[in-house]
Amino acid sequence: MVVYGKIAIAKLYKWKNSPYRKPLILKGVRQVGKTWILKEFGKRYYENIAYFNFDENIEYKHFFETTKDTNRILQNLMLASGQKILPEKTLIFFDEIQDCPNVINSLKYFCENAPEYHIACAGSLLGVALANPSSFPVGKVSFMQIDPMSFTEFLIANGDEKLAKYLETVNTIEPIPDAFFNPLYEKLKMYYVTGGMPEPVKIWTEARDVEAMQESLSAIIEAYERDFAKHPNVSEFPKISMIWKSIPSQLARENKKFIYKVVKEGAKAREY
Repeated sequence: MVVYGKIAIAKLYKWKNSPYRKPLILKGVRQVGKTWILKEFGKRYYENIAYFNFDENIEYKHFFETTKDTNRILQNLMLASGQKILPEKTLIFFDEIQDCPNVINSLKYFCENAPEYHIACAGSLLGVALANPSSFPVGKVSFMQIDPMSFTEFLIANGDEKLAKYLETVNTIEPIPDAFFNPLYEKLKMYYVTGGMPEPVKIWTEARDVEAMQESLSAIIEAYERDFAKHPNVSEFPKISMIWKSIPSQLARENKKFIYKVVKEGAKAREY
């Protein structure tokens, strides 16, 4: 994870010191490491982190429902959490913001009226997109995309620094010598299996436990499906679930056109 977070933390450090800093929203799929990266960043570069998870502590939502006054919001958060919040010195971390659309809306007022406070947010990409805040703070927030680990990051995490350094020297399309090609080919297959997701990569690189890695991947996939259930109408969820489960079969086809009968025998486009 330390290897994985290096690039993202460097970007966060630039955000911290920018004279044009705005409240930040980290975008990315679930389990890609957004929470870990922000906590690690806060530990390194701030005196303390004021962490608020709106999924675990639903009572925090009320502080954003009754007022848009940033001073009152901060005072309530400090009293409820017992955590000090100081301008420039505290990283205010709002997690699972998709569960509280009013938090998203409040970022506008923090940007305009309290820019001295450093605020970073994370949440489900799908959830944030569908949260429907009363007014999205367009132009008042910054975004940072957090993606799965790159192949180079995977190699370094796996202890293959020499192969990673070799890849950095490749800048033309030409045959790779077998001494590099063969091990890179094997590592690439395992990289694809892990999906570059931090936890499966960590399990593989530390324990070489394929079963535990697959269990971790299965848990991530199940978490995505549970996310789907939160947002559409209940009657639509079975259809979304069937489409989701058909994706591996769809991608395995040479013809990449989406085929509805793979979802369900006799299925038609107008139904799905």
